[in-house]
This record gives sequence, C-alpha cells and structure tokens, in this order.
Amino acid sequence: MAKLVVCGSMNMDLSIQVDRMPQAGETLTGSNFMTTPGGKGANQAVAASRLGAPVSFIGEVGDDAFGRELRAMLEADSIDTRHLGHSTLPTGTAIIVRCDAENRIILNPGANGGFGPDFVREALESMAESGDMALTQFECAPEAVRTFICTGHELGLYTLVNPAPAAPMDADLLSCCDLVCLNETECEIVCGILPISLVDCEAAAAKLHEAGVRQVAITLGERGAYGSTPASDDWLLSSNLRPTAPLELSARLVEALPVEAVDTTAAGDTFLGALAAARLEGASFFDALAFATRASALTVTRLGAQVSIPYREELD
Repeated sequence: MAKLVVCGSMNMDLSIQVDRMPQAGETLTGSNFMTTPGGKGANQAVAASRLGAPVSFIGEVGDDAFGRELRAMLEADSIDTRHLGHSTLPTGTAIIVRCDAENRIILNPGANGGFGPDFVREALESMAESGDMALTQFECAPEAVRTFICTGHELGLYTLVNPAPAAPMDADLLSCCDLVCLNETECEIVCGILPISLVDCEAAAAKLHEAGVRQVAITLGERGAYGSTPASDDWLLSSNLRPTAPLELSARLVEALPVEAVDTTAAGDTFLGALAAARLEGASFFDALAFATRASALTVTRLGAQVSIPYREELD
C-alpha cells in the first residue's frame, strides 16, 4: 500500500474549559485543564495512521520535554519519524479556550516555523515513491509549505492541501494541488466566497478547478461536506500524468451525522486524515468524503485534539 507523507506542525495543546469567553482585561475561573498533543500536521498524521494508512512525517520539534513527548506519541501511533528534526527553537504550543463545543486558539509556532525549503525537499525526495500522497497545511513556514506542495507535484504525488490557518493561495500554487480541502472561513479567504448555500459551494469549487485544482472538498460543519471532482477520477492515484483538457465534473453534498458535539478542536484534522486514508485504500472520492464525515463526527463527541481521534475499529 502506498503511504501518506505529512509535512506539518506539532504542538503541545494547553486547553481549559470556561462557561463563557472572557472580555478584554477580565479574569475568569476555568476548569478541566488539559495538556494534550496537537498541531494540525500531527493531528492529520495520527488520524490517517489510526484509520489504516502508512504515514511518514516531516517537521521539527524543540529539544525539550514537549518535543520528546510529541515524538514518542507519533511513534506510538506507528508513524515514521525519521524526518522529524530537532530545532533550537522551543516546541510549538497552542493555548485553547473551550466554551461549550466551540474553541478559540492562540498559537506559538516555535519549531514549526524553524525549518525551510531545503529540509523539506530533501526529506520528501528521499522517501517519495509512486502512488504516495503528500498532505500539508499552513501552520509551518510558508516557504517550506510551498516547497512541499510543489516538490510533491513535481514527483508525481497526489497532493492534498488544507489551507489552514486560512491564507490566500496564488494560481501557481493551486495548479500544483490535486485536492484542496477547506472549511467555510478558508473558502472565503482562498476563493472570495463564503459557502452559505450549495450554489456558493459550486461557485467556489469552480474557481479552484479553473486554477488547476482537480478535486475540491468544502467542510460545512453540521451541514456536512461538499465535494467536486472529475466524473472519472481513476487517474488520480494511478498515474503521474495530469490531464490538461476540461473534465466533466461530479458534485454533491455528503450530509453530516447528527451527534452531540463536545469539542470541535480536531474535527477538521480528523476529516483530512480520514480522507487521505480512504483515498489511499482506493475508495472513490465521495466514499472517502463519507468516511471522513463519519470520523470527524465521532471526534467531536470527545474532548481534546489527538486523544479524540478515533481508531479504525471504532468507525467500522
């Protein structure tokens, strides 16, 4: 089975529950303080591994207690950490304030911003094989992320990009993406369209397809996920040749499962990891979206980031 190569962030998440969000200058008493592994890159890698995909990770942690703990946790989930480097910067951290099922997050990138294009290119070139998938997000240095996407494209890998935290993407970068997965906020920033309706989703997907993106997934929270893909996507994982002619598209909404949400912290990351795992197994695009929707639905019923990500047997 081909593998997933994830380039991304690793954080130690420090989170606390409050009854309401504090006002400026206000001090509130919280509860249920938690220290848990997180970071979008690590979360997505863990989700993919727990759901059945072989995973290798590219990134950096500090030479500190948090960094050692995060490395050990990836390895406990059977993730290849040979290209997880040591940084002179401290390990990334995230401060999370939880209120009901919502959260607000403040990041200190630390080591996540310390590695550059050369480190990423050498790591990816040393491990990439035909049929592999490359997945990244935007929590690391922009130059490193761009290099990972473009190098993955040059090597013929299936490139899956999650522009989170939200940031614009230029046409050259979009043309290197096989699949772009965005939430509502990210869709508005990348496409200039807030996906309130299915018509909005269709318009946003059209803009991305016009820029060269082959597949689009827009996550819509409790409304589910909208997907748009060439009607026949067999070539996506089996060939290094990307067609240049316009393709007939197929699009639909995959409805979310009704659950009682407790914490949405890792919902999007679980969705990405599950989507990648399902595609690597050969699932069709829409079957993969449905699988990812189920995985993220289970995740939001639990507290924490990586600790809330389900295992394959739970979904089955």
